[in-house]
Amino acid sequence: MVKVLNSYIDTDVIIRLLTGDDEQKRKDAKALFERVEQGDLILYAPDTVIADAVFVLSSPNLYDLPRSQIRDLLQILLHYPNFKVENKQAVIKALDLYADKNIDFGDAMLAVLTLETPEKIIYSYDHDFDKISGIKRKEP
Repeated sequence: MVKVLNSYIDTDVIIRLLTGDDEQKRKDAKALFERVEQGDLILYAPDTVIADAVFVLSSPNLYDLPRSQIRDLLQILLHYPNFKVENKQAVIKALDLYADKNIDFGDAMLAVLTLETPEKIIYSYDHDFDKISGIKRKEP
């Protein structure tokens, strides 16, 4: 019986995989995720790794990718069962809000988590939350 390895992944590996800006690192990252896909490896990441990836991929000084492309690229990885991301379903929904409502990814995460509460109330001065149906934004 082959032992399945459990490991964490850093944002830079995801960036190399998705951008291909370093061909050898892209190949290595692709091989890593093929192991994840085959079930030989379980990769873990806090949701901050995805937030960092969104930041780097969207940065005008780095890759400047459109929001919808960032969502699509990251959601492919998030659908791998052996890629264990903290708050995975919230992250997937937040990527949709990020792309569709033109709000920061951090705000999108807060919105998704707020919508999961019975009250659906968020205390904020940020009017971007007013774009999200169902959220009741209040100022302190």
